[in-house]
Amino acid sequence: MDDRGGGGSFVAVRRISQGLDRGSACHSTSVEVVAGSAAWLGRGLSCVCAQRRDSDARPSFDLTPAQEECLQRLQNRIDIPYDSSIPEHQEALKALWHAAFPGEELCSLISEQWKEMGWQGKDPSTDFRGGGFISLENLLYFARNFPKSFQDLLRKNEGERSLWEYPFAVAGVNITFMLIQMLDLEAVKPRTIAGATFLKFLADNESAFDLLYCITFKLMDHQWLAMHASYMDFNTVMKATRRQLERELLQEDIARLEDLPSYSLLRR
Repeated sequence: MDDRGGGGSFVAVRRISQGLDRGSACHSTSVEVVAGSAAWLGRGLSCVCAQRRDSDARPSFDLTPAQEECLQRLQNRIDIPYDSSIPEHQEALKALWHAAFPGEELCSLISEQWKEMGWQGKDPSTDFRGGGFISLENLLYFARNFPKSFQDLLRKNEGERSLWEYPFAVAGVNITFMLIQMLDLEAVKPRTIAGATFLKFLADNESAFDLLYCITFKLMDHQWLAMHASYMDFNTVMKATRRQLERELLQEDIARLEDLPSYSLLRR
């Protein structure tokens, strides 16, 4: 993945009403978007994850042939950048819109409407640099397989929300990036116990990464509410989410991702 460093910008979404109160499809939105200069969204995604030193001694874990094959296929997905000139990518982005706002017409792939979903600007393609095409696939998987939880997070339906909320879509890109780093998925062999454990699940379920993404997104929002967080707390919430997820992956009685305690947070 090519473009994951550097400083960047963020957007914070101000809560104005409990739901997304929209009029016609091409008019202004009911959320207020404020841009600023912080390093937790956009090109500054790396600060979300725990940093490591190059000198750290890290073990590696041997893989079965089946695990190696599954890891290679997942790495191939990770290596695909989002390209707005590719029809398949355009259609996936349209599908995400229709899953998020069924029945509402999207005026254009470049439109102010995208801010309703929590993108930083009117062109979502600029926000995929940190996560690549797989981050769009993750969001689509979430919308299609757990539509209740997807809509609850998009619309911030649950809990006592902050006045300034995290932007849904760009937070989703952060989660994709965080999982890739946490599980060390760009290495030839996993160098963490959590990564090695995940590959056992991946060998049994080709969609394991997408499913873990859904679990993580819901867990992140659960942590957000428990910590009474606001947008400047996003890094802290993500670090707490990562620690909790690592603890759950290392529990002895976890035979599949559906056994993770946080899986129970999801609703279809």
